[in-house]
Amino acid sequence: MGRRHGFQVTFSRLLESGRSLARFFFFMAKDADKSVVERVRQIAEPLAASMALEVVEVEYLREGRWVLRLFIDKAGGVKLDDCSAFSHALAPALDVEDVGDAGYSLEVSSPGLDRPLRKPEDFRRFAGKRAKVRTYGPLQAAAELSPRKSFSGTLLGCTEGADPKDVKVELDVDGKRCAIPLADVAKAHLIFDFSEH
Repeated sequence: MGRRHGFQVTFSRLLESGRSLARFFFFMAKDADKSVVERVRQIAEPLAASMALEVVEVEYLREGRWVLRLFIDKAGGVKLDDCSAFSHALAPALDVEDVGDAGYSLEVSSPGLDRPLRKPEDFRRFAGKRAKVRTYGPLQAAAELSPRKSFSGTLLGCTEGADPKDVKVELDVDGKRCAIPLADVAKAHLIFDFSEH
């Protein structure tokens, strides 16, 4: 395995057979990408928890070659040493589980200033911070606002619900309290406020 050091720690895995690689790229579909992401998440999350880390996001993308990218976080933020230690622990686990049939680069880094928000806990943890939420389709999240797909404002939290469909992200948008069903959230991330720092 090759290593490159910098803010991102990268490991490369290559297949012995070029024929297998070509066949894989020909038949690879979006569903297979999701399957790899889910398998990696199942392996990475318990490992991260054992290291007092959190897996924020997992991406499996073709960027000229396949890249498996994980974003990790912890209270107080992650450092280069955290990324390196997690990469060293995760790479052998992925090799044992034979995740991804093609060569890929493994990248581990911090989520950055515009940290993605996915789980109800994320929205609760960052209540009081500015965020942008995009939905799959136009929603009327508050009576005073016209239907829209993009909401920017201050996070108020996330409601509880017995049914996952009842969980709502709450956001203050221009003084209006918006309730956005979590199931309708396509993408959400923090907005870094330079005036606070």
